[in-house]
Amino acid sequence: MIFGALIAPFADFEFMRRALAGVIALALGGAPIGVFLMLRRMSLVGDAMAHAILPGAAIGFLISGLNLFAMTFGGLIAGFAVAILAGLVSRTTEIKEDASLATFYLVSLALGVTIVSIRGTNIDLLHVLFGNILAMDDPTLLVIAFNATITLVLLAIIYRPLVIECVDPLFLRTVSHAGAPAHLTFLALVVINLVNGFQALGTLLAVGLMILPAGIAKFWSRDVAGMIGVAVVAAALSGYLGLVLSFQTKVPSGPAIILVAACFYVLSVLLGPVGGLARQLFPGRHLEA
Repeated sequence: MIFGALIAPFADFEFMRRALAGVIALALGGAPIGVFLMLRRMSLVGDAMAHAILPGAAIGFLISGLNLFAMTFGGLIAGFAVAILAGLVSRTTEIKEDASLATFYLVSLALGVTIVSIRGTNIDLLHVLFGNILAMDDPTLLVIAFNATITLVLLAIIYRPLVIECVDPLFLRTVSHAGAPAHLTFLALVVINLVNGFQALGTLLAVGLMILPAGIAKFWSRDVAGMIGVAVVAAALSGYLGLVLSFQTKVPSGPAIILVAACFYVLSVLLGPVGGLARQLFPGRHLEA
């Protein structure tokens, strides 16, 4: 019974194994990015950027149909363009960066939906907005794995300044000039991983496998490295169980993965040892001198 429910779908069907490999790659690349987004109080920025990639992906779709490389390239250009424009507006006017980014992402979302609707059908629109990880082919999986590898390598390079900036940005500016390059590299990695998630989960859910595991990790570890480890495991486990749920029921794969992650988040809020409700209601004994 347990074998049939949890293992047989991946043993019997190649598309399920491919989807699981894609989810693990997304977890390895996206979950650490989500932890730093949370620590830098940029979680909503990640959500806005997820919508910002839609016009570029839609233009790629308009030109080449559901072509992986055209939509990925278009999404990267759109994401970088919105990030740069929002930064320029916030620095040259009195509008704050969050308000500027919100404006651009709303325009991007509306523009992207309009572009897809002009050329495609409702099925195409649903594919772009919500993805279809079960339809992932080998080229898509290779692109996701490559982007996840690039993310891990670059994160290892900028890890120290990122952590210091999360704790004390003023100290980092006084002792090093690595803060600005690290921040720009981090924003580039955010866009790359959102495009990664777009291939599997669509623009509306791409940020979910980044932010929810990071929120889960916050309740289980105080250490940055520990939070990254917990977030990766939570993202991979959510992906696995979400695929099983989707296979056994009629729930679409993308929403199923995010719903499983949301369940883990609720459990973490209730039972997490770092700030969870149970910990606050029943604190352990303090050490006595």
